[in-house]
Amino acid sequence: MERVLGIGGYFLRAADPAALSAWYRDCLGLDADENGLWRQDAGPTVFAAFDSGTDYFGSREQQTMLNFRVRDLDAMLAQLRDKGAAVDEETQDMEGIGRFGWVTDPEGRRIELWQPA
Repeated sequence: MERVLGIGGYFLRAADPAALSAWYRDCLGLDADENGLWRQDAGPTVFAAFDSGTDYFGSREQQTMLNFRVRDLDAMLAQLRDKGAAVDEETQDMEGIGRFGWVTDPEGRRIELWQPA
């Protein structure tokens, strides 16, 4: 049986695509080229379905949530706060899994940040 090899892309609708791309670059360090190509570090990727009534993604209109792996969650959250990003005050620790924090992008999408254990 054939299988997929990994995530090939994630596409977002945006009222201002250039500004949103700049936010992801400047706040999260996602340094995609002019074609949107970003070379990410190797590591685990979680693919999971959630109940349709979940509040985990924030707004009920948000149907998916990006999760980015980070090396140092505290440093990333501080960087985001310094840039004026909407960072949740709460973080979560899951034994054996890692630490989680959240930020909302300028167009209202909740993003999860994960520092693996």
